[in-house]
Amino acid sequence: MISRALVPMDGSAMSEQALTYALEAYPDAEITVLHVVGEPSPLWGEATGLALADDLEETVQDHAQSTFDRARELVANADGDADVETVVELGHPVRAILTHADDYETIVVGAHGGSISDRLFVGNVAEKIVRRSPVPVVVVR
Repeated sequence: MISRALVPMDGSAMSEQALTYALEAYPDAEITVLHVVGEPSPLWGEATGLALADDLEETVQDHAQSTFDRARELVANADGDADVETVVELGHPVRAILTHADDYETIVVGAHGGSISDRLFVGNVAEKIVRRSPVPVVVVR
């Protein structure tokens, strides 16, 4: 029986499906929703704003808030009693997820993000997690 599951969420429908799956498949587990905010870089679109932030930590927390709010909605819709923790990290998604992996019995990840570019990038993230994870990975489609 799985007692601790990590669910990376990026705001995509697939990551929401991953959380819904985890809530259904592991109803008694402690679930951690991890949102990774990309490091500040002039080449990374939305992350560019992070480079200009006065308080980077607060800005990262603000950036993750909508994803965490949606996660809480999904938990409430599932049964409302699940033990879900939220964690935000700044950095590269694969590295951040794998850094946390040893603390969990499984990782539940969406197959890919929403847009065509997200599907290429996030699909690539899911693949790298599957290949490198020290714990079992469930890929939700």
